[in-house]
Amino acid sequence: MKKKVSRREFLKTTASYGALLFFPFDALGTGGTALPNVLIIGDSISMGYTPFLKEILKDKAYVWHPDENCEGTTKGVLKMDEWIGTTKWDVIHFNFGLHDLKHVNAETGAASTKPEDPRQADLRQYSKNLSIIVDKLKKTGARLIFATTTPVPERSSPLREPEEVLKYNKAALKIMKKEKIEINDLFAFALPLVAEIQILYNVHFTPEGYKALAEKVSEYILKSL
Repeated sequence: MKKKVSRREFLKTTASYGALLFFPFDALGTGGTALPNVLIIGDSISMGYTPFLKEILKDKAYVWHPDENCEGTTKGVLKMDEWIGTTKWDVIHFNFGLHDLKHVNAETGAASTKPEDPRQADLRQYSKNLSIIVDKLKKTGARLIFATTTPVPERSSPLREPEEVLKYNKAALKIMKKEKIEINDLFAFALPLVAEIQILYNVHFTPEGYKALAEKVSEYILKSL
């Protein structure tokens, strides 16, 4: 049975991993070792699994996530150069979609529960933004891995229609296949497990769920190192 977790419990759990997630990459240094550098770019789902990923790969790679929620492609286009920085990345694992497909207030941009309100980025804009982001990432010379957007449950807030995930993933996969970018299908991985690993009526996951996602992500990263 899917576990129901209150917002307070979720925030408490997330906060407990904060020190691991937001430890500045530059402060880590390389210690004169040859460990490869891995950049994780994504929304709160990636923020949830990154601490587990750091632990899994602690002797194999330096893993870093920007110290903020990377949200949707609109923000990604604006901040990608900042997130890439000057570090020589060996692998970049990235995802956008969950924020793009949510409904927002047309005037304020605030998250909405009204179906008549527009999405943060419609499919056409999402594809355009994602193509710009991919161009920026390819210039790094890093091996790129795109993760599909994980399932959206019914009755989640802000409003996201579960069927829209399929449309946005399809649009993203079209771009990734054209650009010959490896795909980590986290949607397909998580879908049969949502009752066990996802919070009820919530796009986020339990600690066990984030650990499972981290293990899947680590498989793809290790293959690319």
